Amino acid sequence: MRLALRAAVALAVALALAGCSGAGRQETPAQPAQPPRASSAAPGIEPGWPRWGFTHTGISANNLTQRFEDHVAGQLSRTPLLQNQHIMGFGALNPEPYPGQYHWDDLDSRVNLMKHSGGIPVITLCCAPDWMKGGPQGPTEESAWRDHLEDAPYPEHFDDFARLAAAVASRYTDVKYFMVWNELKGFWKNHAEPADVKGYTELYNKVYEAVKKARPDALIGGPYLGFDSNRSGDSELRGDWGVVNQHVLDAFDYWFEHKKGADFVVVDGASPTDAHELLPDAFGALAKFGAVTKWLRDKAGDLPVWWSEWYIVPEDGTTWAEPKRLAVQAASMMEFVRSQAATVLYWNPQAKEGACRGCLWDPRTGAQTPTGKLLSDFARWFPSGIPLDELTSSEPEVRVLAQPERMVLVNTTDGAVTTTVDGREFALKPYEVKWSGR
Repeated sequence: MRLALRAAVALAVALALAGCSGAGRQETPAQPAQPPRASSAAPGIEPGWPRWGFTHTGISANNLTQRFEDHVAGQLSRTPLLQNQHIMGFGALNPEPYPGQYHWDDLDSRVNLMKHSGGIPVITLCCAPDWMKGGPQGPTEESAWRDHLEDAPYPEHFDDFARLAAAVASRYTDVKYFMVWNELKGFWKNHAEPADVKGYTELYNKVYEAVKKARPDALIGGPYLGFDSNRSGDSELRGDWGVVNQHVLDAFDYWFEHKKGADFVVVDGASPTDAHELLPDAFGALAKFGAVTKWLRDKAGDLPVWWSEWYIVPEDGTTWAEPKRLAVQAASMMEFVRSQAATVLYWNPQAKEGACRGCLWDPRTGAQTPTGKLLSDFARWFPSGIPLDELTSSEPEVRVLAQPERMVLVNTTDGAVTTTVDGREFALKPYEVKWSGR
C-alpha cells in the first residue's frame, strides 16, 4: 500500500509539472524526489500535495548569469516546490505600459525559471499598470515604482485589470494557480479603520470571471489578506499571542460572502504584533499561525487554506543569530503542518551579492543555504496529508513533529538540551534543528 501511494503521489506531481506551454524556452524538469506516504489531506487538496513553496521577489536566479540560473535550478529541482511570481513589481516590469500593448519579457523569464527548476508555478495578479491608477501611459518611471506600485487601480479600470489578468492566464497556460491582488494594497491605507473590501471584492469578482472565461481550468484564490494582530482589542480571534484586528475578520467575511467563486482562500501574516511585540515570546507567538488557519478552515469549509507569506521577526530592526532564526522558522512551519494549511509560500528576500539573511540560495555561488534546506526538508517530509504521529519530548523546551518515517526536533532555548523522544536520546545544541529517521 505504501509503494502504491508513493507511486500515485509521484505521478500526480509529475503531471502537475508537465505539459508546459507558456512562452519562452521549454525545459524538462528533473524528476522530483518521491515524498513519503500520505493519507487524508487538508480539505480540497490531494494527499501528497507539496505544501511548501516560495515567492520570487526583486532578485532571483534569472537576474544573473545563465550558468548561475542553471545551478540554482538544479538545486531547486531536487524537491518539488510551488513557486510564485507577481505580474508587476517584485522582479517584473510593467506588463501593459499602453492599453492593449503587452511587455512579457520579465514574466516570461520568471515563468521559464519556475519551469527550468521543476517548480509548480503560481502567479499573483498584482500589481496594476500606472495608467490604471491615475498615472501616465508608458514604461513605469522610477518614482512611480517607489511611490505608487501598491496603488489600487481606479474603479473605472477594474475591467481593464481583469482583461490583463485574463491575458496573463491565456499566455501562461502551464500556470494553473492564481492569487488575486496582494494584501488589499490600495484598498486599506489605515488599518485602524475598516478596509475598502467592497472595492476589492468588486475587482476580485471581475478578475475571477475574466480568468475563468479565458481559462476554465484555472484555480483562483483570494483575498490575500494580511491577518495583523495587536496586544489587545475587541475581536473574536485571540490568544496568548495577541488579538487579530477585527477589521481583518470583517473584511474576510465580506469577501467570502460576496465573492463570485474561489478555489482556495489565501492570507498572510506575522507572529509579531503591529507594535513589533512577540507575545508571550518568539516561540509562543507562533501559535497565531495555527489559530488563524483553524479559524479560516472553520469559515471556508472544503476550500484549501493558503498562506502566501509569513513572518516571524519583528520589523523594528530586530536581528537574531541564524541558529535562533532558523529554530523559530522551523517551529512556525510545525504550526502550519499541525493546523493543516494546504499551501505555505516563503517570501524569499534574495539578493545579487554579499550576505543574504534568510535567502534560499547563496547569491555568490548559488549553493543552497540552511534556509533553503529547511524549506526543502519540510517539502520532502511534510507534504499536505502526511499522517502525523503524536510524539512528546521529555524536555518541554524541545518541540517535535513526526510522521511515520521521519521527525524533526527544535530546541527552543539558548542552552544545550538532552531529551528523550520515541524511546531515543537526543543531544541538541542551543536553538538546534535536528532531523532524524524513525
